[in-house]
Amino acid sequence: MSTSIDTSHDAPVTWSPTEQQLENCQMSRFARWSEQRFERTLPDFRALWDWSVTQTDEFWRAIPEYFDVLGDGFDESPVLVDDSMPFATWFPDARLNFAENVLRHAANPALRHHEAIVDVREDGSQTPVTWSELEARVASLAQTFRELGVEPGDRVAAVLPNIPEAIIGLLAAASIGAVWTINSPDLSAEASVRRVEQLEPKVLVTCDGYVFNGKEQERRTHTAEIETNLPSLVATVLVRTLQPSRAAGEMHGPSHGGRPRIAFDEAECTPTAAQYERVPFSAPLWILFSSGTTGEPKGIVHGHGGMTLDGLKGIALHQDMGPGDVYYVAANTSWMVWNTLVHNLLAGASVVTYAGSPKATDKDHHFQIISDLKVTQFATGAAYLTMVEKSGLDPQRGRDLSTLRSILSTGSPLPSSTWLWVHAAIKQDVHLGSDSGGTDICGGFLGSNPMEPVHLGYLQGPLLGVAAEAHNENGKPLVGEVGEMAVTRPLPSMPLFFWGDESGKRYRSSYFTAQPGIWMHGDWITRTAEGRYVVHGRADATLNRQGVRIGPSDIYDALQAVKEIEDCMVLGVEEENGGYWMPLFVVLAEDAVLDDALRDRIRDTLRNRASARHVPDEIIEAPEIPVTQTMKRLEVPLKRMFSWGPSDNLINRDSVKNPKALDWFRNFAQSRRRG
Repeated sequence: MSTSIDTSHDAPVTWSPTEQQLENCQMSRFARWSEQRFERTLPDFRALWDWSVTQTDEFWRAIPEYFDVLGDGFDESPVLVDDSMPFATWFPDARLNFAENVLRHAANPALRHHEAIVDVREDGSQTPVTWSELEARVASLAQTFRELGVEPGDRVAAVLPNIPEAIIGLLAAASIGAVWTINSPDLSAEASVRRVEQLEPKVLVTCDGYVFNGKEQERRTHTAEIETNLPSLVATVLVRTLQPSRAAGEMHGPSHGGRPRIAFDEAECTPTAAQYERVPFSAPLWILFSSGTTGEPKGIVHGHGGMTLDGLKGIALHQDMGPGDVYYVAANTSWMVWNTLVHNLLAGASVVTYAGSPKATDKDHHFQIISDLKVTQFATGAAYLTMVEKSGLDPQRGRDLSTLRSILSTGSPLPSSTWLWVHAAIKQDVHLGSDSGGTDICGGFLGSNPMEPVHLGYLQGPLLGVAAEAHNENGKPLVGEVGEMAVTRPLPSMPLFFWGDESGKRYRSSYFTAQPGIWMHGDWITRTAEGRYVVHGRADATLNRQGVRIGPSDIYDALQAVKEIEDCMVLGVEEENGGYWMPLFVVLAEDAVLDDALRDRIRDTLRNRASARHVPDEIIEAPEIPVTQTMKRLEVPLKRMFSWGPSDNLINRDSVKNPKALDWFRNFAQSRRRG
């Protein structure tokens, strides 16, 4: 059974493009160009979107033409030979290289000596990398990879923080046609090995450590353990972050099998002409991993062509980013959002890398970086914005945020109170958008566009080319009712395959079991009559009260009004006796006490701001909410823990960012079972 939401009244507008912004944004220019090229009438975003999903061949041919994508055979190749999902066949006769299309900007006289990357550290010190330097360093490192025997299709694995060397390593591997994958060094060595050993990488790129919250995090022993468990390696390239004066060979722990180590700075110091291996459109570019909280992480393979075309569409058109812009996201390298750094480079924008603490000076530290680096777009998780809101800090104080044009919130639904706070406390005319995508496509399904107003609490619409609908359990499209997100047309950014899934069985079972040829993403959404969207959360985390679906995000949004709650998580637990238990776990702010008065206020808040169905069966204080490495609540694994009884096999501890919090929940579940 689905439930409707009230969309009868229009939510307030929080941002609208000015006439000048509407006229000059890249998406409008693309629409005018497409009108002439294809003899279409595309006066607004909705007409443009409708064309993009009904005339798939025209739209996806327009992207490489408009952006003059470097490659061979695009003009002669059909766009789609087979449009059935999964495994739709895109541009079968085209060849290109992702890195070549990124580094083409180094040949632009206006950009060549301009910063492509600016690395910033916790103390505010900066190291710029110009476009010409980036091109040279990538070419030199790629030559070192070739000398180590790396060929097209070979894998290069990295364990690095968010530093320029990670971007350089990715582009160097891509320029050869090798396949890149990266994990954050704050993952345990065991967790990193679980992800990359299946890929049999030829080269490992790693570091001796990093600085976080003012403390050196040494990773030499960590590196040696990873090396020992990757017998396919021929060499390690090591970034000397903590001790740059020491030889790479001295950075040793336990035996690493006698394979050579090469210092990263030495591997990229020999002048070499840039070379790019143009590979088939569907050649693998990089492999991203699912969280792996309840099983082996899935290796999701994306291709050169899909990432080039979808990256240009998403960044240049939807985010309106290009030369002269500065993009900042303090993303963990294990999160697909880190890949948006290279997508912004693809569009010609500059990017900021930062591997430090978001609280280095205070909880609003990111806004100091935005001020210092003249950032034009800031991407972050919704949880970070809420944290700063609740801190009571003034992000504007002593800072210049005048260049900040847009904020992209992702990772989880953005509470309405935080949405309004951003415009009041950060910048009134900032284009704040809430976007929803995934590792699955390394991009977005629903989100922002520069041509339409933003309405409080709503995602502006689907991205171009994304035929997104809300479906009920019978596959019927819904409007104004909660349903599961379905994508009915293929996208070039959909995975090529899952690593090791030769038959495609695991891929099909992940997205295509409900309806043949329809991608079911697993998010509960509502599509309004105007084409805006609300994301309620993951389908398998959705609560069910007397047959009515409730999104956890509706509860989290309502509880923003309770200042004593610092964090919370709600579960819908199907018990072994056939009952249903809906507990709310709360993390309290300092000096707050969970007494009867606070419990009553929590219940009243949920009843008044949501409904009686949103009131939990029990309110329980927890020391911390366990989250994945990308800061997402572990709602589904914990729901299973309570439903099925505790088991060490249910949740992979090394996939959890704060495993001590997981231990508390495991102990609580065991205690409840005994009681």
